[in-house]
Formats: sequence, C-alpha cells, structure tokens
Amino acid sequence: MSSNDSSHFSSRIGFIMAAAGSAVGVGNIWGFPTQAATHGGGAFLLVYLVLILILGYPMLVAELMIGRHGQTNPADAMANIGRSTFSRQVGKLIGFASIITASLICTFYMILSGWFVSFAIAPIAQLSGFEPMANWLMAFSVERNLLFTLIFTLMVVLVIRQGVQQGIERWSKRLMPLLLLILIIGVGYILTLPGASEGLTALLVPDFSRIWETEVLVGALGQTFFSLTIGTGAMMVYGAYLNKQENIATLTAYVTLTDTSVAFLAALMIIPAMYVAQHNGVQIFSADGSLLNADTLVFTVLPALFDTLGGVLGPLIAIIFFILMTIAGLTSAISIVEVPTSYIVEKANIERHRATYLVAGVITLLSIIMVLNFELLFGFMITATTERAQPLIALGIAIYLGWVWNRNSLITAIRAQDGANADGLFWKIWPVYVKFVCPVLIILIIVQLISG
Repeated sequence: MSSNDSSHFSSRIGFIMAAAGSAVGVGNIWGFPTQAATHGGGAFLLVYLVLILILGYPMLVAELMIGRHGQTNPADAMANIGRSTFSRQVGKLIGFASIITASLICTFYMILSGWFVSFAIAPIAQLSGFEPMANWLMAFSVERNLLFTLIFTLMVVLVIRQGVQQGIERWSKRLMPLLLLILIIGVGYILTLPGASEGLTALLVPDFSRIWETEVLVGALGQTFFSLTIGTGAMMVYGAYLNKQENIATLTAYVTLTDTSVAFLAALMIIPAMYVAQHNGVQIFSADGSLLNADTLVFTVLPALFDTLGGVLGPLIAIIFFILMTIAGLTSAISIVEVPTSYIVEKANIERHRATYLVAGVITLLSIIMVLNFELLFGFMITATTERAQPLIALGIAIYLGWVWNRNSLITAIRAQDGANADGLFWKIWPVYVKFVCPVLIILIIVQLISG
C-alpha cells in the first residue's frame, strides 16, 4: 500500500463511517428483514444477534488486524503472516479467494442496487404523469435491468476513482448519517400505522423451538458474514488504510454496533410494514403460511403498501425508501469494488482511475451475463458467495491467524495500538478464541448446512 497519506483514512470517524457503510448495505436493509421474515422472525433475530457477538465481532477484528499488519491487499496481507514458503502460498490463496468472492458478489449486487435506483425514480415519473415510464421502471425486464446495472456501476466508479480520502471516506461521511436519519424516520412512521403491532410481535417474540432449525442457523450465519462483509477481503483492505496506532477492538465494536443497529432498524421498519400491507388487503403469506415473494420482498410487498397509502403520500414515501436502499447499496458496493481495485493498483502498478475502469468493466460484463441468464445465475451466485464461499474463507482466515501468525509478532501488533493492553482480558482471550472457538463454530454450521 502506498505510503502516501491520501491512501489512508484521515480520521477515526472517517474509518468508522466507511467500515460501517461497508457493513451497512443491502445485506441489512434487504437481506436481514427478508431472512427474518422467512425464518421465524424473533427466532432468527435471536440467533443472528448471538452469532454477531460470538463470531462476527471476533472475525471482523481478525480481518482488520491482518489488513492493518500487512498494509497491502488481502492476498499479500495473508501471505505476510506465513512463516514458510508453503504457509505463505496458502495464505495468498485464501486472500485471493476473498478477492474473487468480492468480485463475484459485485455481479449480483450491481443488479440488485440498480433496481433500487429504478424504483426510486418510478414514483417521480408517476407523480409527473408519465405512467407508462413508471410502469416500465418497476416491471422486471432485461432492458431495465441492464440500464440500471450500468447506472449504479457508474455511481460506484465515480466514488472509487477518487481514492480513499476524497472518495470512500468523504462519501461515507455524507451518506451514512443520511441513511440512519431516513431509517429512523421510516421506523417512526411505519409503527404508527394500523397492523404494525402484529409485525412488531412477529419480530420481537422468538419461537424458541425454531432456533436450532438448519435453515435458521444457516440463514443467520450467511447474514452475519454478508452484512459484515467477512470473507470478502473488504475489511482487510480497510484495515490496510488504518494507521498502526488505531485500537481495532474499539473501532470494530463501533462498526459492529452500527451494522447490527441498522439491520435491526430495517427489520423494525420492513416487517411491521408487511403486516400493515396485509391489514390494507395485500397478500403477503401463502395458504401454508410461507412468505410470498421472499427474495423480492422489498420490491413487491412494500410498493403494494405504498400504493394503498394513496395520493401524493404513497409515492413520496416510496421515493424516500428507495433512496435509502440506494444509499445502502452504494456504501457497501464501494467497499466491495475497492477489493479487486486495490489489488490491481498494487499488482499492475497502474493509476487508480484506470484500475477502477478495468474492474468495473469486468464486473459489468459478468453482470450482463447474469442479467441475460437471470433465472439460472442470480440465486445461484447469492448462495455460492454468501452461504458457501464467505463462511469457508472465514474458516481459512480463523485457522490461519490462529495457527500460523507468530504469537510474538501478533502481540507486537496489538501493543502498537493506542490504549490497547496486550495483557488485558480481551487481547489475551481473542487470539485463543479465534484459534479454537471460531473454527469450531464455523465448521459446526457448515456441517449443518451440508447435512440439512
């Protein structure tokens, strides 16, 4: 990583906003409420909160520590920990797998986030009297998907090409507070509507008989890794942009708390909104009690709810909601696209804006292939990356950090941090926890996934 100051975060709040922005994304505002609604509401929420605490947080600390120690891309940062040629090659392989996974996540992320842009514009067209255009913007079509995938990718490129401080940090500091404000207003409004209390009960009262179900555990694990962007290398890259003195345990706590709060707020808005929609005559459950249109919940149930509000209010709320979704998509996409971009900048030794265009070009090409083969590839890619690759890469990182990173070197990295007591309880437990407990937890859930 360049020693130039502009290739590092300029402030602690800049890092927190960027890292929280990476974590706070479509995974929280689209994924979490959808998963919660599909997998038992309160039971899923309980499992997710436990997994965030016992697995998400320590693994996030691990990725940031590796990235900050290496001050380079994920592949080389992992290799730097190795003590032999073989272990360095293994580390490089795990790091490179995270770069590939990040790139593949981008392919469906650009399509999905493009829909948010389209759905944000549709009510404006409707209010302006362009009904056919509004219908086209909300209808599923190859042409619409291609156009808005390109538009959203361009939005990401415009931020990434400006670099760490002027691009990632500056826009994260603007977008994250706006996202939180819109979300809080949205929750406040939805909870005043008739039917919302039923949704609140579904979310907050767990059915304890469901917490050991395979689909609940696997869904919560995938959600934990996807929402915190664990296993994609994004946090290693952001860790590389941190100075050596920052206390990672504290920073990670802020990021994890922000991420989990947003996921909870999103569920607090969307799940009650489902029951408000049902109260207003919109069908959300099938005869067997399963959720209709689970994967497209925010594109079917919520627009139907907004329509029932009528007049100018419905379209206005729809615009605000989908702007919120677009912001969430943008803050996350920035961090994921930065992973392959930073790798190419270092390895090919080319200027950032050229690397950005190259990465965007490859991702766009793959996204176009996915749009043209949507039924075959979209769901498959989401499952392959978030439920398969990310847990396996996280397992590799936990084993590698725990068993390969020289303890003295790790202690030195811990001692370099401001306010970090290497002899304190957290930093004594954490290396052992990542070494023994995290791999066992991940393996148990992967076994559940395979056997289920």
